[in-house]
Amino acid sequence: MFDLHRLRLLRELKHRGTLAAVAAALSYAPSSVSQQLSQLEAEVGVPLLEPVGRRVRLTEQAEILVAHTEAVLERLERAEADIARSLTDLTGTVRIASFQTAALALIPAALGLLRERHPGLRVHLTQLEPERSLPALQSRDFDLVLAEEYPGVPDARSPDLEQEDLLEDPLHLATPTPATALAALADHPWVMEPADTPARHWALTRCREAGFEPDVRFETTDLLLHLRLVEEGHAAAFLPALVWRGDTPTVPLRQLPDARRVFTVVRKGRNTHPAIVACRDALRAAVTG
Repeated sequence: MFDLHRLRLLRELKHRGTLAAVAAALSYAPSSVSQQLSQLEAEVGVPLLEPVGRRVRLTEQAEILVAHTEAVLERLERAEADIARSLTDLTGTVRIASFQTAALALIPAALGLLRERHPGLRVHLTQLEPERSLPALQSRDFDLVLAEEYPGVPDARSPDLEQEDLLEDPLHLATPTPATALAALADHPWVMEPADTPARHWALTRCREAGFEPDVRFETTDLLLHLRLVEEGHAAAFLPALVWRGDTPTVPLRQLPDARRVFTVVRKGRNTHPAIVACRDALRAAVTG
């Protein structure tokens, strides 16, 4: 029988890309990871890694092993969930990653509900954009991720992940002074999220449909900085409603027919764990409250 610990190292290598990254994530020496994978190759009896420049690539046989390892780990997570459901009190730690606006608008209220309902549950939160948090979820760095999807920019999801819709977040055109139409901002400076992000792709599409290429002078994932630049008259921006959740907007807004989808994502096998169920319940309550 193959050693599960070594199989997990092989799986980590597939998701993290390099031996050094695996070693750093698991607090091992790179030589130890390499040695363990060499031992796994000896167990299996076929090569599992092949050199590609200074990196390594998994062989076809290694990919087969990783697929089976994923199934074993999913089954073990289901076992962990079954054990947790058999207990009276909900304890332990749940690791959540969330993008900025959801973290600001929803997480504090959800934490309050979790503290009231499950005082023995410890929540660890990391602010992280979906482009990084979703791969980290697959690598088991997190237990639950709050993610977003912009109109017309569907993101391919791994079959190992399960998602649940949380809310539709309306999108607005935010300007220093009232604008009659998007096209009126053709010569105005813009702040947008960085290139190659779904938000940037959607924003460029909207501007091009209005007949112009935006003059993007400021790039950041920090939507509060977007708002500040609009308030000070330096740029126009596209901003979601969550930026103002509970507050009065401080700049002129024009609601667009689009909305981004906000949802939670977990690994399959983890979705029935009481801690995940409790977190999702609290997040839904934060949305409606």
